[in-house]
Amino acid sequence: MNFGIAFANAGPFGYPEMLTHLATTAENVGIESLWTVEHVIVPVGYQSEYPYDPSGKMPGPEDSPIPDPILPLAYVAGITKKIRLGTGILILPQRHPTYVAKEIATLDVLSGGRAILGIGVGWLREEFDALGIAFEERAARTRESVEAIRSLWKEGTSTFEGKYFRWPAVESNPKPVQAGGVPIVIGGHTDLAAKRAARYCDGFFPGRGDAKRIGELLTILKDECKKVGRDPSEIELTLPLPLFNYDLDLIRRYRDMGASRVMIGPPGFDKEGLAEGLERFGNDVIAKL
Repeated sequence: MNFGIAFANAGPFGYPEMLTHLATTAENVGIESLWTVEHVIVPVGYQSEYPYDPSGKMPGPEDSPIPDPILPLAYVAGITKKIRLGTGILILPQRHPTYVAKEIATLDVLSGGRAILGIGVGWLREEFDALGIAFEERAARTRESVEAIRSLWKEGTSTFEGKYFRWPAVESNPKPVQAGGVPIVIGGHTDLAAKRAARYCDGFFPGRGDAKRIGELLTILKDECKKVGRDPSEIELTLPLPLFNYDLDLIRRYRDMGASRVMIGPPGFDKEGLAEGLERFGNDVIAKL
């Protein structure tokens, strides 16, 4: 069982001193991966409901810093040796796939093959409106973007013709170090998110839900895999733990459900608290599984 840390660029971790401390300490205690979040802008007074908190609002005030999700991972690549580097998640329909393909391939090269592209369709309508991108088309844009990115990651030239993106023969280099390209993991807590994972992704990360709901999502994923002719074991499962709840029985249950990675939040937000929390997690959880 592997363990990842989400929100690795949020709050104090958006600054070099604490990001360095988080990355190096996490690597030392055996954390497998760090995952960054994304919002390029936060519309003031937004009314869209944030789906991962009962309040319906993102944690912190609207002017909280949310750094770019990819640049901090490139920074971490230079100060670590083995911890994996994931976007968790990058709002793919808001970006042009040529840029995503180039940036993630570059991250994979610089990190020696440690990149993971975590994507989502997004939930913040007002952000899409400000960017001039149709909120209702975000799912279709996401699927087409995945196809386009994989086209650019293949050896040789790429041509692409879709509804939203198209180009003649082009070169996009460097290519990812990882064979077959960087794994693409889709996040989401809905039935549709589970189906998207089955249809065109390498991994699934439901961002919320208890064991019962996650079990339902995994059943949907497996049923959809059967429909499209995929082996569900090909899809890597990343499951969330409740904040600061490191229940070994729950982790073992997730492992039995097929999860290969469990995600936690940072166990502290200052140097001392983070170091103590990560060391305790290493001793009380990682060492026992």
